[in-house]
Amino acid sequence: MRYFIAVAETLSFTKAAAKLRLAQPSLTRQVRNLENEIGVCLFNRSNNRVALTEQGRMFLFDSQKVLALCAESVAAVQRMNYGESSQLNIGYVANIHYGLLPATLGAFRKLYPRVALNLFDMTSAEQFHALNAHKIDLGFVGLRLALSNRDYLAEGVAYDTMLVALPAQHPLAKEAKIKLSDLASQFFIGMSAKNHPGAREWLLETCESAGFAVNILQEADGEPTALRFVGDNLGVAFMPEQITKLPHEGVVFRPLSPPLRRESTIAWRADNPSKPLKDYIQIVKELSASI
Repeated sequence: MRYFIAVAETLSFTKAAAKLRLAQPSLTRQVRNLENEIGVCLFNRSNNRVALTEQGRMFLFDSQKVLALCAESVAAVQRMNYGESSQLNIGYVANIHYGLLPATLGAFRKLYPRVALNLFDMTSAEQFHALNAHKIDLGFVGLRLALSNRDYLAEGVAYDTMLVALPAQHPLAKEAKIKLSDLASQFFIGMSAKNHPGAREWLLETCESAGFAVNILQEADGEPTALRFVGDNLGVAFMPEQITKLPHEGVVFRPLSPPLRRESTIAWRADNPSKPLKDYIQIVKELSASI
């Protein structure tokens, strides 16, 4: 993965080999072995030019995330090996909070250099199960509606700008901005309650406030699946602006007028006495106000 990322970021086997201090034939062979192992072509190689395939762009996104999590996991166990047994476990939703989460982790590390910080990529539903089981201390759970009938403390930490995802050939794709009322006759792709509690209720309330009853044709387990459904012309979907960073072939994003924003929250157990948790919550609140 490190070899692949180096080539993908430079789009040059020569530059990547120099960066890695590796012989170019060896690097080329390693990348080819990776492609053979997973059975997917990651690069287009033609006329001495290197370009990522669509599959390569998706694999680059995931590879960078995997290596970042690996590095944090290694650092965590090393700190524990040195006798630093205190830890803080945090759940988060992949593809969201690109700016906020890394900033809070850096600030927390300065305040608590000896506390092991463990991150877990989970859906909102998985975070609630982990909170119940005391497996995480805090979750970036997303929608406040997901907290209904749940005995947790919570704090709003961000407002995600929502865009409408449309099939590329959709008539509304020609518009620079789209009114909510323009979507009244459209089929919608929703997010499943199993993985995204509160998402269906938010969609229903949002469309009702615009004067129409939403027609949900299909529900998706995650954002990549929802994008595929939109690309297959099954409907339109509301997506946080950050999701535009994911591969979205056949899908275009358009802003809404007036702008549509959705609150995102953190949640934690009231009976958790951890001081690092208390201070981390304060860090999140302070930084969320400045981002």
